[in-house]
Amino acid sequence: QVQLVESGGGLVQAGGSLRLTCVASGIMVSVRDMDWYRQAPGKQREWVAGITTAYSTNYADSVKGRFTISRDNAKNAVYLQMNSLKPEDTAVYYCYAWGGLWGQGTQVTVSS
Repeated sequence: QVQLVESGGGLVQAGGSLRLTCVASGIMVSVRDMDWYRQAPGKQREWVAGITTAYSTNYADSVKGRFTISRDNAKNAVYLQMNSLKPEDTAVYYCYAWGGLWGQGTQVTVSS
């Protein structure tokens, strides 16, 4: 079965940290550019960070310097380390594999 499964979301206080994990099955992340997106209530889904097969990374301005995307091809996984979290980071976070594959999302809630 081809799927992406996210985990690691939860409730955290402002200033705290969370690490999201996206594990792939049925595809190899080593041959895909991978991204993280998020969608807050009442808002459109927005791109957060991306990592290429060559390990090049890019970030949305809103998370630059606070979030770090990484990949472990041996574990067929992609990660999003989120530090210095803010209430405005509250959203459902989705993993995306280029080619059109989305995960089911994991909720991140940051309290003030």
